[in-house]
Amino acid sequence: MDYKKTLNLPKTKFPMKANLAQKEPVQLDAWEKDRLYEKIRKASVGREQFILHDGPPYANGHIHIGTALNKILKDIIVRSKQMDGFDAPYIPGWDCHGLPIEHNVDKELKKKKKKKDDMPQAEIRQLCRAYAEKFIDIQRDEFKRLGVMGEWENPYLTMNYEYEAIIARECGKFALEGSLFRSKKPVYWCCSCHTALAEAEVEYADEASPSIFVRFPVKDDLSVRFPALAGKKTYVVIWTTTPWTIPSNLAIALHPDFEYVAVDTGNDEVLILARELMEGCMAKFGISEYTVVADVRAADLEKKKCTHPMYDRDSLIILGDHVTLEAGTGCVHTAPGHGREDYEVALKYGLEAYSPLDDRGCFTDEVGGDLAGQFVFKANAGIVEKLRELGALLAEEEIAHSYPHCWRCKRPVIFRATPQWFISMDKTGLRQRSLEEIDRVQWIPHWGRERIYGMIENRPDWCVSRQRAWGVPITVFFCKDCGEMVMSEAIVNHVYEQFREHGADIWVTKEAGELVPAGTRCAKCGSSALEKETDILDVWFDSGVSHAAVVEARENLRWPADLYLEGSDQHRGWFHSSLLTAVGNRGSAPYKAVLTHGFVVDESGRKMSKSVGNVIAPKEVISKYGAEILRLWVSASDYRDDIRISDNILRQLSDAYRRIRNTCRFILGNLADFDPQKDAVAYGKMPEIDRYALHTLVGLVEKGRQAYETYEFHIINHALHNYCGVDLSAFYLDILKDRLYTSPPASVERRSAQTVMYYILDAMVRLMAPILPITAEEVWKYMPERVDKADSVHLSLLPIVDEEWKNDELAAKWKMLRDIRGEVTKALEAARTAKEIGHPLDARVILSATGDAGALLRSCEPELATYFIVSAAEVAETAPEGAFESGEIEGLRVGVTSAQGEKCQRCWVHDPSVGAVEDHPGICSKCKGQLDAM
Repeated sequence: MDYKKTLNLPKTKFPMKANLAQKEPVQLDAWEKDRLYEKIRKASVGREQFILHDGPPYANGHIHIGTALNKILKDIIVRSKQMDGFDAPYIPGWDCHGLPIEHNVDKELKKKKKKKDDMPQAEIRQLCRAYAEKFIDIQRDEFKRLGVMGEWENPYLTMNYEYEAIIARECGKFALEGSLFRSKKPVYWCCSCHTALAEAEVEYADEASPSIFVRFPVKDDLSVRFPALAGKKTYVVIWTTTPWTIPSNLAIALHPDFEYVAVDTGNDEVLILARELMEGCMAKFGISEYTVVADVRAADLEKKKCTHPMYDRDSLIILGDHVTLEAGTGCVHTAPGHGREDYEVALKYGLEAYSPLDDRGCFTDEVGGDLAGQFVFKANAGIVEKLRELGALLAEEEIAHSYPHCWRCKRPVIFRATPQWFISMDKTGLRQRSLEEIDRVQWIPHWGRERIYGMIENRPDWCVSRQRAWGVPITVFFCKDCGEMVMSEAIVNHVYEQFREHGADIWVTKEAGELVPAGTRCAKCGSSALEKETDILDVWFDSGVSHAAVVEARENLRWPADLYLEGSDQHRGWFHSSLLTAVGNRGSAPYKAVLTHGFVVDESGRKMSKSVGNVIAPKEVISKYGAEILRLWVSASDYRDDIRISDNILRQLSDAYRRIRNTCRFILGNLADFDPQKDAVAYGKMPEIDRYALHTLVGLVEKGRQAYETYEFHIINHALHNYCGVDLSAFYLDILKDRLYTSPPASVERRSAQTVMYYILDAMVRLMAPILPITAEEVWKYMPERVDKADSVHLSLLPIVDEEWKNDELAAKWKMLRDIRGEVTKALEAARTAKEIGHPLDARVILSATGDAGALLRSCEPELATYFIVSAAEVAETAPEGAFESGEIEGLRVGVTSAQGEKCQRCWVHDPSVGAVEDHPGICSKCKGQLDAM
């Protein structure tokens, strides 16, 4: 007889091989054709909302691995919230204006031998719009390929007419309340891009710079206050790492509380510098013999004049708390047009923001001589040489330090004073109100609060103007006759309506008088002759008002958003600008919680870099492993720190994925003939091991739901993997095989096992759906019968388990049994290595134990062979000689001998009854009984 035909072997068409790279696009297309996202929205009507607001990626180039990380994290959250019973819509967006797009359009024009400066601005803007649209389409497809679900056909774009209108309106609100003002201040300036930069547009990189010590002759007579200086040439010594700013020097700053000294260096020359830095400086100057001739208080030098070493003008001695003793001389070279702190302290003394540079970073004719027309960084060497010739240079060296660079062109930037538009941080209390709102927001991780708080607390006024073509204009008007700013609520609303209908391009195609309501006049002089501002807004303002243009403006959303989620660099970027615009115009933060993730690095923790050759593109990962593996990588990482990726890491995750998939496949195969509504066994009638399995399922579900709630996806990832590998494959399912395969198909024993497996699979598929949406959907479709008849797992909810299943007393018992089982496995492995047995079913184990372990073993003795998957197991007072002694469980000894009897041809267990069963000499008595019951 072919006994194999009497076994209930697994049957399923669920494929062992996932073939993700090939199958994922098919499922994604099916969802799109089935309009699954719309079905989810319809099914969610009336639920409490959860709004994750998408920070817009820039519409330029293909997505990179960091963008993929961000979008997948968002998708996991949105899907998990949706399955947790919320209405969780997802509106993706794109940041469409700005310099990178304008630069790329300029490059394309140059290839066609065209000059941007010779073209109408409106035409340039149309080319930029088309360029952005092209990459929006590219990135949309790339994001969808990641399995990200959302309103892809109706995203928000910062270049949409409605959005541009809201940008102008929000800017207008700042103007109306008096927060928007124009001033000449030093701002970050990119000489290559010819525009001002925001704090968030500046990156820091190590740079080698010339470091020079320069002496400034004191012009005023100090001998009245300090008699020891009579008849001596006295100098104040400064230190700088930017020699090119020396021509712009207007002052020297001392700290009001530091101790300064006058040092006689011989030849009737005296140097003034900080006492604490004196010895180090003298060594640098090569001066070994010197004498302190006077202690000098900074207050005694305040407003005294020095002579500029290169020009016939004064350099005023001023006081400032920004001066430090970390390096230099304690006397700070002050060029108000080229430094923020310089500007602020000089302002108190009525000094101008002098900056003799053009927008290319070249000196203007004001500096005179050979310097005129020179680029600032190239001028460093000439300035140092000039100071040497004049006898003003005391020392020169080169230092490596962190220096600001433009995030777009990667070139060093400068501080340059130019007329710019600013939003005041203090005039209307924006700074203080923002700080108060920060404490009303949940920051995840918690250190995010300190980071953004410090930034807001110490930041300068926000420079919002840019000198470029592609962006939303600063919609401000001026009177041509008297220069007064002309603004009113009516003007703001009128511009808003025109932008809504025609877009911001209308600003460059129409005259000022056509953009304001009829009859608009200057409130100061009554003139109707107006001119319009030509600067555009910082793109961080564009994206920063997305809370108004999207969350507030769309009917299916609500303000404020529940969550903003971006990389940790956005504390100075989108989180920052969103907070300022929301607090400024609405009085509160636009988000309830802010979650940040780290950056993607390689396996060694190095930053991704083309030059290093360690860049991994999402497209490469997807084509090799599939998007599901990329999503598993995201969920496996504690993303609050930097996240490592490599081919080795992805291979390991691919193995982990196979373990989950194969577990699902095994269960599916054993549910082929199971209908949960007809065949389920009640909890009270289940064998104890089945009830224990349900207890472990409760733990998985509770841990999984909690992990989703706290956004700790690595916990659910690890829990799922551990559950499949340890609780199921290596334990419960392994033990079940005999019962599943050999018991009569409809027996209570087999149906009980199937009931538990159904509950396990139903819970697992829902738990993994937010992370592995395509695999979960595939499993869902292959489940032969489901209580939940939803067409898609994504229309279902996260699992809820029966509280009855939780049994801590049972769990404690089975923990000890599993520990004992682990020791038995070690003993069996030792016997197999010694060639005493070939397979565990060839074995008979004899156990002896004391205490609780002994009592437990005796109470379970009839089932031990089943639990240990051996042919026979017994408990004895003493184990045989040479038995395995446990190093983990005190008193436990395990003897392994060959099992008695022949091997059953049906269940493979060795049993003395094999050969004694009438009509079936090749099987054991247990199998004979099972055959009779079929």
